[in-house]
Amino acid sequence: MPSPSPLETYFGGAFVVRLLLQRGVAAIYCLAYLNVLNQFKPLLGERGLLPVSAHLERVRFRDAPSVFHFRYSDRLLDAVAWTGLALSLFALTGLSERGPWWLSLAVWLALYVLYLSIVNVGQTFYGFGWESMLLEAGFFAAFLGPAGLRPSLVPVLALRWMLFRVELGAGLIKLRHDRCWRDLTCLYFHYETQPLPNPLSRTFHHFPRPFQRASVAFSHFVQLVVPFGLFAPQPVASVAGALLCVHQLLLVVSGNYAWLNWLTIVLGFSAFGDGTLAAVLPCVHSAGASAASRPFALELLLDVLAGATLLLSVKPALNLVSKRQAMNATYNSLHLVGSYGAFGSVTRERYEIVVEGSADTALTDATAFREYEFKGKPGDPRRRPRPWAPYHLRLDWLMWFLPLRLRNKRPGFVPLGYELWFMRLIEKLLEGDRRLLSLLHENPFPDEPPRFVRASLYRYEFTTRDERASSGLVWKRTRVGDYLGPVSRH
Repeated sequence: MPSPSPLETYFGGAFVVRLLLQRGVAAIYCLAYLNVLNQFKPLLGERGLLPVSAHLERVRFRDAPSVFHFRYSDRLLDAVAWTGLALSLFALTGLSERGPWWLSLAVWLALYVLYLSIVNVGQTFYGFGWESMLLEAGFFAAFLGPAGLRPSLVPVLALRWMLFRVELGAGLIKLRHDRCWRDLTCLYFHYETQPLPNPLSRTFHHFPRPFQRASVAFSHFVQLVVPFGLFAPQPVASVAGALLCVHQLLLVVSGNYAWLNWLTIVLGFSAFGDGTLAAVLPCVHSAGASAASRPFALELLLDVLAGATLLLSVKPALNLVSKRQAMNATYNSLHLVGSYGAFGSVTRERYEIVVEGSADTALTDATAFREYEFKGKPGDPRRRPRPWAPYHLRLDWLMWFLPLRLRNKRPGFVPLGYELWFMRLIEKLLEGDRRLLSLLHENPFPDEPPRFVRASLYRYEFTTRDERASSGLVWKRTRVGDYLGPVSRH
């Protein structure tokens, strides 16, 4: 085997790093395709809240490339999702890396193209930053190569550059967008107001305030200083990657952010070198002992990839230094080399829209309403939040956004209009649509649909330790008023 180049010596070997990156990205692809099979059709299918077919009439192929431009059907969606899941498992087990380099490349590019086809027609339900992150990570993973070839530093460094943008972008957007990040007080509110709290969020919320401020300071250090260590020689880069992974694990145990944190942890593997990993993984010593040199065709592709990545990096690099930094921005329809960042602003109070139905035949002051329970978002004050990440509850996330937009539009909590998907959600509940109801935790009308549905606006707060002990409640809530008054099918 040829001796390592100076760059390979500087950044560290990548045989085991490649394996960790491939398996990690493949695992998240598996989860993403399972998510499609479970949720896409109620949300975006032929009878979904935002049908793909209607969306495609308004979108050109070059603006949103997708196999569904040729034809959309729920059956074709199933075929795409099952194919993607099968290829994900093929990559996760390593079978795709046991053959020639072109087989590995074909499997990974197919995974990327199929998921790109889904994201580009997913509209608001697929408008989250971690969708683009998965596409970008999956695309560069395609060029890592099979186990029998020496790994190239090009895709490894591209993924490391992506990790740098994710972390530094998140740190900068915090400092630029909300004063509480600068005065170290954002965590006084964040654990209570984050989109989907998990079982430990309430515990974190009640930590002493000096600890909360120290946590924000640690977060700033990790996101604003540590990323620059990613391009230092080993073992400095490995230490930087480890710190970033630890920070992401803290976010995992304190909230539900779909696969955002787990994918960032996988990207953290790109910072390691085989020499550093050898200290904890004995198998690293023999890794790649019989690996062959990369063929000319693959080398040519890698050179093109390196050049294209540099060109595509201009806009996201400028975004990092811009005073008007954009959050989760894509600069091309392929979702490659984008800008990332989250929670530039933190809400100080938590408001929830609670959807309720009534079986009464007429509306009176005595009309009884029963509540629809969602899987992840707060509802019943007695129900403890559950851990859902890395699984993504798309409907629950969009329900969290509704009161944010309402409060930003006008004081007094008066809506200036309703999201189309939300009004269709109300319609589906009045129809008793079983596919849509499968996305909810509990249907209070199992026998026949309600005659009326309304949406109420509530203020939610975590109970104190004493309140929890005496009442058994996780949340205390106060009804603010109607978000949507009672409506019927007529």
